[in-house]
Amino acid sequence: MPSARKSPFNLPNILTYGRILAIPALVALLFWPEEFWLRWTALAIYVTAGVTDYLDGYLARAWSQQSALGRMLDPIADKLLVAASLLMLVSDGTIRSWALWAAIIILCREVLVSGLREFLAEVRVSIPVSQLAKWKTTGQLVAIGFLIAGPAGDALLPKGWTVRIGLTLLWIAAVITLYTGYDYLKAGIRHILEQDAEE
Repeated sequence: MPSARKSPFNLPNILTYGRILAIPALVALLFWPEEFWLRWTALAIYVTAGVTDYLDGYLARAWSQQSALGRMLDPIADKLLVAASLLMLVSDGTIRSWALWAAIIILCREVLVSGLREFLAEVRVSIPVSQLAKWKTTGQLVAIGFLIAGPAGDALLPKGWTVRIGLTLLWIAAVITLYTGYDYLKAGIRHILEQDAEE
């Protein structure tokens, strides 16, 4: 049983692999932003990937199938999904002008936190994810979903509202990102200084 729980092919890990494989499909669909049916297909893939993000962690805990591989791949899959989506939305002009700063803030924070976590893992220090950071992630994912729908969403909402809602949520996520990023940075620097003092 222990080997089955830690298997690289248990269901939570398979869901994570699926999320990683969804990224090139999402990127390919967003190469033709004027084709609204492709935008809706991209949104469907993105939402499915977001659902698997919740399910893989939930099932891993519920079925005691947590593994080192899953803990490594899960945040990588999340960051790749967000980064690839933001880059494609910038390239097609959905995110432009001042909204570029929101995307830059979010991407820089992802790199910062990844670097900190990698360093702190070497000294066996873990920084727990705060509740605010979880809300930030949720808002960020919803924002990107609205932006992927983009102009295609005008069929459901008044013209331009889908993108406006997405950009508003993206800015809210960016502001929260600055706060939570500072929190992580402060905690990380404290551990780094403690490590230097011990040496």
